[in-house]
Amino acid sequence: MIFNRPTSDQALALAGVFQSAELVDHLARYGDISDAQLSGAMTTLLNQNPGSVMDLYDSTDNLELGINSLRTMLTDRTKGSADVMRYVIGIMYLSRRLINNSEIIAQVASGIAQAQQQAEHFSPSHDNVIANVAGLYTETVSTMQGRIQVSGDPLYLTQAAIAQRVRCLLFSGIRSAFLWHQVGGKRSHLLLQRKGLMAVLPK
Repeated sequence: MIFNRPTSDQALALAGVFQSAELVDHLARYGDISDAQLSGAMTTLLNQNPGSVMDLYDSTDNLELGINSLRTMLTDRTKGSADVMRYVIGIMYLSRRLINNSEIIAQVASGIAQAQQQAEHFSPSHDNVIANVAGLYTETVSTMQGRIQVSGDPLYLTQAAIAQRVRCLLFSGIRSAFLWHQVGGKRSHLLLQRKGLMAVLPK
């Protein structure tokens, strides 16, 4: 059986998924991520019409955490976090279900467009934007089969502001997973073409 080789665009989009999963894990465990990381995730989510894959992330520097996490998984699965991998699998699963649900996709697109306008008045990571997007996640993605259960410190996960940020980060991961599918990403790349993915990952 012949498979198409992974591309750099596919590797970047997949690194975006891993980036979101890593940020969810860190936020759930320690209650904080950097403003730059949160803003980057929100900008990725709100940019619905990028000119290219790189336009969505602006720079590979903004994906450093995800690139390193993906590289670790491709090199030796035993060294990566089991929770992070579980979030990645959950994000990919939800993105596939979303692709097949035109009604929810339309609802998401409308809600993201509104949040994008709101972000222009405030900022992508403003509390009002975060609350709006988290509410959209609850009304759409959370209604589908395959909800992601986040593990971490209950002290943080029971705080409304942190729970909202977790939902936004998962949403951003789904955005990257969507992009991965759009540029031809396949499950076989993860299972059978790990060396190919490693070869096109940014150094």
